[in-house]
Amino acid sequence: MLKDITIGQYIPGSSPLHKMHAPLKIILTILYITVLFFVDSPVSYAIFTVYTVALVLISGVPLKVLLRGVKPMLWIFIFTAILNVFMTPGEIIWSLPIFRFTLKITNEGLAAGVTMAVRLLYLIMGTSLLTLTTSPLQLTDGIEKLLKPLRKIKVPSHEIAMMMTIAIRFIPTLAEETDKIKKAQTARGADFETGNIIKRAKAMIPLLVPLFISAFRRADDLATAMEARCYNGGDNRTRMKESHMTALDVKAIVISILAAAVVLLAEFWT
Repeated sequence: MLKDITIGQYIPGSSPLHKMHAPLKIILTILYITVLFFVDSPVSYAIFTVYTVALVLISGVPLKVLLRGVKPMLWIFIFTAILNVFMTPGEIIWSLPIFRFTLKITNEGLAAGVTMAVRLLYLIMGTSLLTLTTSPLQLTDGIEKLLKPLRKIKVPSHEIAMMMTIAIRFIPTLAEETDKIKKAQTARGADFETGNIIKRAKAMIPLLVPLFISAFRRADDLATAMEARCYNGGDNRTRMKESHMTALDVKAIVISILAAAVVLLAEFWT
């Protein structure tokens, strides 16, 4: 399951999404997430689904890669859906008394559970498209440019962007390292699958200790490599290739705003 994590991975390509200006991609991803949380009706969900599928097709990223990234979050989907099913009040269609409590399933709860699960699915797919089509360097530059106005109030925008990008970039690396350690410990007789919750938690100690040591070692190696390359915090850093807005970015802005407007109109008029 750990190898299925796609957040932080980058798939090289020449699609329109790959060629877009990195800061613009971040802004449009925020717009995508914002519109997603306004979607509630079947009509607006259908339009939003068409828009999401179109983004996936344009990106050139295989659908199985995106769905593979959803797999580790499956339990969160199920847990969130169950909470909404049993905690949302409304017209009761099934109930089961348990001691002093009564489990109730309502029509509104079923609708809320399905809606929340689909919303989380699109949330992960939309954010995964950002990292899958944007290299770590472009992502760093994009975040730094968006935070640049905060420099006037002494906010270290470059350092923040660098830390965020390194954290995102090392998610798949640490996941792969965890998988290797787990297989090595299993070959030595460790059991991570059987027993109660407490026993499984104790069994994770031989996995977590080497993982933390490996993470600190990687961090130290990265710091040494940056110092060896005379990294001084990124002040007045120049770039060999400066990215600028193009006609493609203007088209992306227009299409994204139109899509958001259509989805919101469908939501409020249905």
